[in-house]
Amino acid sequence: MASILRFYAEFILSNTVMSKVVQYLQTPTFRKNLIAAFIAIVCLFLAVYVGLKIYTKHDESIAVPKIKGLHINAAVQALEDAGLEYQIDSVYQMDAKPGLVIEQDPEQGFHVKSGRTIYLTIITQVAPEVSFPNIKDKTLIEATAILKNHNLKIGDTSYVADIARDIVLDAQFAGQSIRNGRMIPKGSRIDLVLGNGLGANEVEIPNLIGLPLNEAKFALSGAGLGLGTVTYDPNVTDTTTAVISVQSPGVEKGLTSLGAKIDVTLSLTAPSPTTGTPGSTTVPKPQVTPTQSNPPAAKPVATKPATTTKTTTNAPPAKSSNAAPTAGQKKENKANSLGF
Repeated sequence: MASILRFYAEFILSNTVMSKVVQYLQTPTFRKNLIAAFIAIVCLFLAVYVGLKIYTKHDESIAVPKIKGLHINAAVQALEDAGLEYQIDSVYQMDAKPGLVIEQDPEQGFHVKSGRTIYLTIITQVAPEVSFPNIKDKTLIEATAILKNHNLKIGDTSYVADIARDIVLDAQFAGQSIRNGRMIPKGSRIDLVLGNGLGANEVEIPNLIGLPLNEAKFALSGAGLGLGTVTYDPNVTDTTTAVISVQSPGVEKGLTSLGAKIDVTLSLTAPSPTTGTPGSTTVPKPQVTPTQSNPPAAKPVATKPATTTKTTTNAPPAKSSNAAPTAGQKKENKANSLGF
């Protein structure tokens, strides 16, 4: 019974509240408040719409310029002129130009808002360093592979006398010998000093001037040297009679490595006085007898040394066969012609 009474009380109360709400909705105050709220909502929507349009720069875009392949300085200038921001990352590539832009994001021609950040990848302008590996006493092929694996290059190669052929005897960087473990920039050029396989022995260069080619070969073979380039003078018609007139290197150099080659030039005659006889290095010049009186002029001979004439001290000059006869000789010759 109590529950029924409670239900009826609540029902009557709710009807009273609803009737009051209905009555309020019909008042002018409610209508004014409703219109004001609607206007406020519309204004708020318009403000948000316009604000977002201004903030996002709607219908405004900039085409990303082409900066890939440019130097970083030129790329930055192009982005700043377009009103774009940028962010730079760097990588290392051997044989690539430092500071070169190799990647850009977004790509060329992509439309973005002003102030958009463009991401750039460039070649680092300062190469990272690497520890120099041990390549001494390695062959040239092994050293090349080791240097390549460490992003290093082979520069100039030079050879010195050593019994080991194509073995690395020394490694140089910037003209100075470099020790193992030293930190140097990647991509650096390393100069190598290699052995030529001929050893450190040196021999004296023989004098080949005036020798025929077969004798020159024999002299070179005996000295532990070899015959290099053979050049013939244009006047040579018979190679068997030609003699060596020029050799390179000459005897003035003194010593050369064992097994070295000697280049020669053959002519009809050897040059006139030399500092030594063929096949030797030092021979004294021919002497002339100081007591010789009025020696006849010797006719020069190309292939034979000048001979010394015999001394004729206190010898009267020989009479010429074409001298004029005396008066007695004239009479005797006349008597003989008459038959006496």
